[in-house]
Amino acid sequence: MESRTIHPFLEDKTLLITGATGFLAKLLVEKILRVQPNVKKLYLLIRASDNNSAKERFTHEVVRSELFNVIKEKMGTVNLYSLVQEKVFVISGDVSYENMGITNSELREKMHKEIDIIINSAATTNFYERYDTAMNVNVVGAMNVLTFAKCCTKLKMLLHVSTAYVCGKATGVLSEKPFVMCETINENSYLDMDVERSVLANKLKELEALNATPKEVTKAMKELGIQRAKLHGWQNTYSFTKAMGEMVLGHLKENLQLVIIRPTIITSTFKEPFPGWIEGVRTVDSFIVAYGKGVLKFYYGDPNSKLDVIPGDMVVNSILAAAIVHENQYSQEVVIYHISSSSRDPLKNADIMYFTFQYFTKNPWVNKDGKPIKVRAPLRPFSSKASFHKHVSTHYLPLLKMLKFVNLVSCHFFDKTYRNMKRKIYTAIRLSELYEPYVFFYGSFDDVNTEKLRLAMKKINMDEVLNFDPRCIKWEDYLMNTHIPGVVKYLF
Repeated sequence: MESRTIHPFLEDKTLLITGATGFLAKLLVEKILRVQPNVKKLYLLIRASDNNSAKERFTHEVVRSELFNVIKEKMGTVNLYSLVQEKVFVISGDVSYENMGITNSELREKMHKEIDIIINSAATTNFYERYDTAMNVNVVGAMNVLTFAKCCTKLKMLLHVSTAYVCGKATGVLSEKPFVMCETINENSYLDMDVERSVLANKLKELEALNATPKEVTKAMKELGIQRAKLHGWQNTYSFTKAMGEMVLGHLKENLQLVIIRPTIITSTFKEPFPGWIEGVRTVDSFIVAYGKGVLKFYYGDPNSKLDVIPGDMVVNSILAAAIVHENQYSQEVVIYHISSSSRDPLKNADIMYFTFQYFTKNPWVNKDGKPIKVRAPLRPFSSKASFHKHVSTHYLPLLKMLKFVNLVSCHFFDKTYRNMKRKIYTAIRLSELYEPYVFFYGSFDDVNTEKLRLAMKKINMDEVLNFDPRCIKWEDYLMNTHIPGVVKYLF
C-alpha cells in the first residue's frame, strides 16, 4: 500500500487546511505528504502571534510528533524536512477574524490565485465551551473561511468538517441532508443568528456593568451557551454552534461547491500511519480513563444504546476521497457525508464497557506510586436520572459529608481521601451531564452518500489507500489491542 499514491487529482494541487494543529488536520497533513508528495503546496493556517511562531508550533507539535515517525522511516528525516520546506507553507491566522487573521495583503492575493481546495477543520470541540468562543470559531469562523474561499479564483470546493451530532437527540435513521437557514430541532423555537449574537453581546455588556471577574464571565458564557442550545433543541454548545456553522455556509455559499463531512465520535487510528495514535481526550475516552484510574465505577447511560465511533484515519480518508470525487463532479447542492459506523457495524455502550473491563483486568492502570489499580467489575449502568441520582445520594453523598466532618476535626488528616472521593463523585456526575446525548443515542446515521463515495474509490482502485469502511473493523480486537492501549500510551 505504501508504494501506491493518491489519485493524480492531488498532484500539482494547492490546498489550504485550517486548524492545522488539530487531531484530524495532523493526520491529514501526514497522509498527504506520505502518499502524495507530488502535491504542489499545502497552506496551513495555525493560530500564533506571527508566521515564525506558527512555523515553530508546526515543527514542534506536528512534524516532531510520533505521528510522523512512519514517514520519517520511509523517507529519512533529512528528506522529510526538505519535503516540508518545499511543500508546506505555515501561516499565522485565526478563522475568528476577518480574512482569517491573515494581515499580509500580498500573501492573501497570492493564496487567492493558487488555492484549489480549502479544508476547514478549525473548530472548538469543547461541549461546554464559552458561547462567545464557540460562536466566534464555529459560526463566524465558518463565515470567514467562506468569504476567503469566494475570493479564490481557482477553487474547486470548500470542504467543511462538522459533526454528525448536529442532529441533536434524534432517533431512527438520520439522513445525509443539509440544514436550511434558521432551522431548529425544537419546533417551538425560531433560530435567528442576529438574535443569538445580540443575546451574546447584551450578556457581555451586562457582565461588564457588574464588574464581573474573568472567572464569573467564563462561567456565565458557558451557561449561556448551554441555555441557548437547549432552547433550540440541541444538547450542548458544540453541536449547536456547529449546526449554525453549517447553516450559514449553506445559505451564503452561492455557486461555490460545498462538501460537508460529518464524522461521529472520532477515536484513535485504525491502521495509518500506525494503529492507536490519538491526541486529546474524546467522548468515549473520558469513561475509559476514569474507569481505568479507579475514579469511575458507574455511569448514567443505556447499555443497549448505540455508541457510534469511527477511527481518525478513516475520517481523513473520507475527506481525501470526497476531494477526489468532487473535483470532477460539481454539485450546486450542499453534499453531506456521514462518516459513521452505526448503520454498517453497530457498537453498543455495553460492548465498550465490557471490553474496557477486560482490558484493565489484564493490564491494570499503574498509579503515581507504582501500584496497580484493580478493577473488579464493568461500569455499572443507570438508565434513568432518578436511579442514577438515587445511587449517588444513597451510597456516596452521606459518606462524603461524614468524611468532610472527620477531615475537619482531625486537622485535615483525611484530606487526600476526602478529595479523592469528592473527585470520583463529581466526575461521575459531570460525565453524565456532558455525555448524555451520546450514551442515550437511539438513531443510526444513514450513509448512502458515503457508500457511493466508497464505491467511487473502489472503481479507481483507491479503496485500500483510502479505506473508510467500518465493516472491516472487529470491535473487540480494535478496542482491546489498538484503541485502549493508545489512550493509555498517548494521553497519559
